[in-house]
Amino acid sequence: MSERWKFQIRTGVFWGVFMSFFQLLFEMKRTPVTTQLSDVGFYVATLAQILVGIFVVGYFSWTSRPKKS
Repeated sequence: MSERWKFQIRTGVFWGVFMSFFQLLFEMKRTPVTTQLSDVGFYVATLAQILVGIFVVGYFSWTSRPKKS
């Protein structure tokens, strides 16, 4: 696996889990955590955030990195 994909996966998974955690915290006012965790929609949203993190955030993070000569 190339360094680019390793970087994108690391960055994307971290970003997706981080965003899902904060989504869980912000929704606590309306819905209890146990209800959110038992809902399939939460896991679908987490998967979507991880995929966006890998392919979008990871890609733009990779291209904005300074290149080593």
